[in-house]
Parts: sequence; C-alpha cells; structure tokens
Amino acid sequence: MKSNISNPTIIDVEASGFGPKSYPIEIGVVRHDGERYCRLIRPFDDWDFWQVSAQEVHGITRQDLMHYGASGVEMCHELNEFLSGQTAYSDGWVVDSPWVIKLFERAGVKMSFRLSSLEMILNENQMNLWHTTKDKVINKLQLKRHRASNDALIIQQTFNWTHSA
Repeated sequence: MKSNISNPTIIDVEASGFGPKSYPIEIGVVRHDGERYCRLIRPFDDWDFWQVSAQEVHGITRQDLMHYGASGVEMCHELNEFLSGQTAYSDGWVVDSPWVIKLFERAGVKMSFRLSSLEMILNENQMNLWHTTKDKVINKLQLKRHRASNDALIIQQTFNWTHSA
C-alpha cells in the first residue's frame, strides 16, 4: 500500500564506482522541511577502489575527497543528527542503501534513521508521470546533475509535482 506522504525526506549517494567494491563519496539529503545537507566523504584507508567512469558522471576526484571530505565517522554522526528518527527515501535504493550501510558499518556508528525505496511511497499515477516530470523539474531548476544534494532536490521536487498532478 502506498502512503499519502507529502514532501518526503530524500537521500542521494554518489560513489567511487559501480558494483560491490565501490563506496560512498558524497551524500546529499533534502529533508521534508526543506533543509539540505551535503558532504564529501574522505575514504577510509582501505577504501581504494576508484572508477574513472564514475568520476566522469559525478565530477568528483579522489583528490577532492582527500582535501575536502569529512571523515566517515564525522559524516555518520552528522547524518544521524540531521535525520534522527526519520525515514529517508532514495530513488536508487538498491545501490544507495548498501553504500550508506557500508559507511556506517565501517565507521562503527549505529544509524538513527531509516532508509527506504522511493517506490514505497509512489502511487501508480506518480510512476506514470515520473520521467517526463523529472525532465521538467531538471529544466526548471537548472542544477548541476549527479551531485548528491542537487539530485535529492530534483527527486523531491519531482515527487511533489507528480503528487499534486
């Protein structure tokens, strides 16, 4: 059964590559109240997998992470504070959820929020309108895509536009 949620909290994750060896490098969130959070993550010493093809998509270099990234432990505490007790929805849950879990497990920090698939709160009409509406949202917002907080905002706005259609 689909819920009647409006303005859900959305999470998006960028990663070092594609597949099981990859790890999260940036997490962006737009909460239900409009507050935004986005940080780069400095990889743990044993996180060395890197795919140039992923870098070409998100535009983040490993050097960016080393210079500007927060430690994984710090990131987990900040996310817990920002999302405490909430459910954050992802349109890429099948990959975003394992990346977030990998971060928290490696940092040794317990998550104080839940992750869920966006499809859990979409109704059939929203699903039918999703792709064309998302293109309109992208065109209207004119944000750089494939950065975590921008993608989260695009997803949240697409949800809202399709929810009211």
